[in-house]
Amino acid sequence: MNQKLKPKLFSVMKTYTKEQFVKDVVAGIIVAIIALPLSIALAIASGVGPEAGIYTAIVAGFLVSFFGGSRVQIAGPTAAFATIVAGIVATDGTEGLMIATIMAGLMLIVMGLCKFGNLLKFIPFTITTGFTAGIAVTLFIGQIKDFAGIAYQHGEKPIETIEKVEALAFNLNTINYQAILVGALALVILIIWPKFFKKIPGSLIAVIITSAVVELLHLDVQTIGKAFADIKTGLPGITLNMELFNVHMIRGQINNAVTIAILAGIESLLSAVVADSMIGSKHRSNMELIAQGIANIGSASLGGIPATGAIARTAANIKNGGRTPVSGIVHSLSLVLVVLFFMPLAKLIPMPCIAAILFQVAYNMSGWKTFVNLCKASPLSDVLVLVTTFLLTVIFDLVVAIEVGIVLAAILFMKRMSDETQVEGWREIDEENDPESINLRQLPDQVMVYEISGPMFFAAAGKILDISIREDTKVLVLRMRSVTAIDATALHNLERLYDSMEAKGIKMVFSHVNPQPMKAMKKARFDKKVGEANFCEHIDEALEHAKKLASS
Repeated sequence: MNQKLKPKLFSVMKTYTKEQFVKDVVAGIIVAIIALPLSIALAIASGVGPEAGIYTAIVAGFLVSFFGGSRVQIAGPTAAFATIVAGIVATDGTEGLMIATIMAGLMLIVMGLCKFGNLLKFIPFTITTGFTAGIAVTLFIGQIKDFAGIAYQHGEKPIETIEKVEALAFNLNTINYQAILVGALALVILIIWPKFFKKIPGSLIAVIITSAVVELLHLDVQTIGKAFADIKTGLPGITLNMELFNVHMIRGQINNAVTIAILAGIESLLSAVVADSMIGSKHRSNMELIAQGIANIGSASLGGIPATGAIARTAANIKNGGRTPVSGIVHSLSLVLVVLFFMPLAKLIPMPCIAAILFQVAYNMSGWKTFVNLCKASPLSDVLVLVTTFLLTVIFDLVVAIEVGIVLAAILFMKRMSDETQVEGWREIDEENDPESINLRQLPDQVMVYEISGPMFFAAAGKILDISIREDTKVLVLRMRSVTAIDATALHNLERLYDSMEAKGIKMVFSHVNPQPMKAMKKARFDKKVGEANFCEHIDEALEHAKKLASS
């Protein structure tokens, strides 16, 4: 993967054509139409005003396209952030969210400059699948209130998913059936419309039709205008207040900033990888991280929320002919026109329609088929990581889920590697009766051979000390042709084994030590301790040397 810290925009413009410009403009306008209702819906789900979602799509979309490492990435608010942002806003307000987002942006820039782009690939697929499904469930639960028109009678302000479920249960008697009908109408449109008309997104049609129905029939249904009395119009202004950046506030937002940075990094690079597979290109992962950092700082400074690469919008960009960052820039400029001329109309959008759009988003992002297939086909240890990450995301939050998931995956991985590492002794054989004898050698008297297979690291290091020696043994040969790596713990145990053998008057000979283990031994001066003459390149050479040592 190309790791140059250079925006893709500057590379692709060298061969840019008028024909491609036309395609990029068309793709950018279509993606803007798709992004409009989604941005409003995701902003509301995040606990902020609807305009904040469009500001995010404009600012982050432009900056990621201008500075990004992908040809076709479309950035903006995504469902992955909705529940996280809502929690931050509920506890620390929009000021806390702004600080956390700017801090996350700085972290992403540092990650890109330090070339951490490739490190994110070490996060197991089971973890990303688990927390994505968990976010989908929390998003779905969070929208039931608006879809059903439920009112919280006791002033509840639930933040956690479990609290939302409890609040819904306590207020079921306030269900608004007119709201459910409007939400159901929106869902029907979202499902059926794309089967007949693929160019115009169903979400836009659902917004238009349900808004008209509620307005013309004077239905008692909550709309954006009723829920958010003060909707800002016009271009975003700078909301950055440097006085808020004090030690206390920064310390309080570190965990939130890390969460946003990790999720933005993972989501954006996953989206870029998907885009690569669709257009046969290669993104610059480190430049993409830097662009995401710049975009989040810009978004937060201009009244927006956290942003990252949006897989659905990126795919729509590609399918409609977008092949350069110009389409992403056109998408942002198109949304500027919406803010300038059509923002007041957003007040008419029914909240059940917004909830229905987010139901569909939650369903699409859940990846339930992949989740079920992983449960059916994966080893039990992988299923454990998947389900644990999923449950922790729903019950607690994403940070806990990722932390526990990675630790659990690492422990289980080490367990598997430990099981793969074998220390087995060679046995005397009757060559005439054993057809497999060609793989072994006739052992000299008073010589024992153990072969180590697999990586020697701390989880498997204890097996080295399990080597047992016959009483008449004078030389122990360790064959290490299958050991590609060794860590400090395993090397320490080798030294303990050597000291134990030396105390018994037994010599040690090593056969076929690979480059990395040999380098580690030389750095620790273990080769000097054993004696350089006792390191042989081949087992035949080692056995001949051991025979001489045993007879001396």
